[in-house]
Amino acid sequence: MADRILRINQLIKKELAEILLKEFDSPKGSLITITKVETFANLSQSKIYVSIIFIGKERPDVISILKKKTYSFQKSLDRRLKMRKIPKITFFQEEETAQAAKIEEILFNLRYKK
Repeated sequence: MADRILRINQLIKKELAEILLKEFDSPKGSLITITKVETFANLSQSKIYVSIIFIGKERPDVISILKKKTYSFQKSLDRRLKMRKIPKITFFQEEETAQAAKIEEILFNLRYKK
């Protein structure tokens, strides 16, 4: 059963990444990456973890935009997947990537500002 959930996670990640790339106009100056998908064993829900990198000073609330468009993402996912039961998706922001970026920035500043 665990192998099946892993395959479903990979499939949802792949298809949803394509949907975000082709059908979603991300806010200007933001890069959205799906980092992890966790699907419940009963296939009732999938947690979609996204990493958001901002280019520039403007920082729109991308998570709230994704949550507002969840229904359209769900419909697109339903059309693409050949499964009997499609899990409901929920978006969460992954913080680890942002923390790693901050650490990289600090290290860069320490190295080159001396």
